[in-house]
Amino acid sequence: MSDLEDSILPPLKWLFDQNPPIPENIRDWLMESGSMTLRLKKYCTCFQVQRQRECFIMRDKLKEEAEHLPKSARYWLREVILMGDNKPWLLGRTVIPQETLLHNQSLMHLGTTPLGHYLFNNDKLTRDYIHIGQQGVLWARRSRLRLRDKPLLLTELFLPDSPLYLHHK
Repeated sequence: MSDLEDSILPPLKWLFDQNPPIPENIRDWLMESGSMTLRLKKYCTCFQVQRQRECFIMRDKLKEEAEHLPKSARYWLREVILMGDNKPWLLGRTVIPQETLLHNQSLMHLGTTPLGHYLFNNDKLTRDYIHIGQQGVLWARRSRLRLRDKPLLLTELFLPDSPLYLHHK
């Protein structure tokens, strides 16, 4: 992607009420409080992270994400596609203020390691909230997480082949 304003995520509509109603099996996935990576891995034999972009960006490139993060000199951006058995399952976008990186520099060097492996093996992880959203018929979620009380924002869009859309849990 040549233009930093582009994102692998299309514009998302955030739902702050129950309209449209969220099916219970979908809600169960979207409100997952543990590692989404671990949950997804249960549905495939080959799980991969395809890195799309990793770089520093300025606050003006955050758009509405800026409302969820403190002001910072710059932010680390990581965009990935999570693949299950060679099918794209999830688009992930993580935005991390520079101050959060001070004690979590490994976040800039994850490579093809899923973010969830780092986050959920850290006893200093907390979650402020999960917002549910949609893009057409696809479901999404946005979480503000904290490592050592420093925030990061994770947005996930579940693609059509994702196990989230299976009719059983």
